[in-house]
Amino acid sequence: MLTKKQHDLLLFIASNLKDKGICPSYEEMCTFLGLHSKSGINRLVKALEERGFIRRLPNKARALEVLTMPEEKVGGSNNQKLINNRLQEMEMAVANDNLAEIPLCGKIACGTPIEAVRINETVCVPTQMMGVGEHYALTVEGDSMKNIGIMDGDTVIIQRTDTAQNGMIVVALVDGYEVTLKRIRIQGNKVALIPENEAYETRILDADRVSVQGRLVGLLRKYH
Repeated sequence: MLTKKQHDLLLFIASNLKDKGICPSYEEMCTFLGLHSKSGINRLVKALEERGFIRRLPNKARALEVLTMPEEKVGGSNNQKLINNRLQEMEMAVANDNLAEIPLCGKIACGTPIEAVRINETVCVPTQMMGVGEHYALTVEGDSMKNIGIMDGDTVIIQRTDTAQNGMIVVALVDGYEVTLKRIRIQGNKVALIPENEAYETRILDADRVSVQGRLVGLLRKYH
């Protein structure tokens, strides 16, 4: 009787051998099973080998051979269908593990500042797009940042922070209610909010009128 992880690993190895002609690497096995240690994979491989499901081929890299499958002992013409369905379920689970759900907090201006209003929606974002800490999303309205590829209708991913370095693209709150996405430059007691479109002018404001709400870390775009 195989454990769930042993069973899932065996299916993954068999699928790779069939589709690609090569055994998956230990790194790929770790990613597929959501493990962080190659030693864990080694234990699973050893257990499968001891139970007669696979064998190692000597003097070859990534050399494993599948000898039998658990479903073969049950018999029937639906074996391959069962294997394919299980692999599809596992692949979907891995894909979902690589996504994070974050709040969509409304619109942000790339043009004349508008108020961002929280709405009761979320978006799914690849975890690779985000760093540590809290994140949220905003829908772009306007074209003042188009020269760096931020377009009207895009969804920007923001890492929440109240500090920023010169040159960062930030969510800036002006006078407590206007929210805009601009490149920031701090010059003494002045803050410059810089557009990336020559049709718009840089705004120079007293520092006490501007507070940073977050910094840009990613962007999502739909093509219609």
